[in-house]
Amino acid sequence: MQIDIFSDTICPWCLIGKRRLEAALAERPGLQAAIHWRVFQLNPMMPKGGMERQSYLAMKFGGPKNAANVYDRIRSAAMPDNIDFAFEDIVRTPNTVDSHRLIRWAAGQDRESETVEALFQAYFLRGEDIGALEVLVAAAESVGLDPAEARAFLESEALDAEVRDEDRHARSLGIDGVPCFVFNGRHALAGAQPPKVLVQMLDLAQQEAAVAVE
Repeated sequence: MQIDIFSDTICPWCLIGKRRLEAALAERPGLQAAIHWRVFQLNPMMPKGGMERQSYLAMKFGGPKNAANVYDRIRSAAMPDNIDFAFEDIVRTPNTVDSHRLIRWAAGQDRESETVEALFQAYFLRGEDIGALEVLVAAAESVGLDPAEARAFLESEALDAEVRDEDRHARSLGIDGVPCFVFNGRHALAGAQPPKVLVQMLDLAQQEAAVAVE
């Protein structure tokens, strides 16, 4: 089964959705799933260097008080998933093009989901700037990728156009928020749904695939 996940590396609901998909897959241990992470940028017009966090919160939520209310709702939703978000440690909201480039590069070395996890942990659990070269190189190294090769890749323009094209393609499909899970290219499920809902979708996609080969 192929599962395509449209996601952004600064989306807390995408980390929650990742945990919930992992829980759903654990309920179906015999299922072989190929997971691919697809590009969606929450802030496609973000400056290349990102934005200072407080300025971003003022623009996005109207200020830190409103942002704190949003954070509280996210933390409450994430409690069953055992995610300890460190929102207050984030000092910069990055442009996510380079993090998406790194994920696509890592996919060619069979480290796609591992790299996504490393980036989520760096940003949401430690408050690191995942738009910064050194942070991205460290994330690559943490999943077993060669840091010198990762640095050379990130310092180039490789895959930049492809990432931006994929973001536009996602929007052309009608995707306007993330996470969005697509199962076998047929069934889309938007949002960080509970594991039981994801299990139902896994079962449906598997049943349809079995019928198709009969």
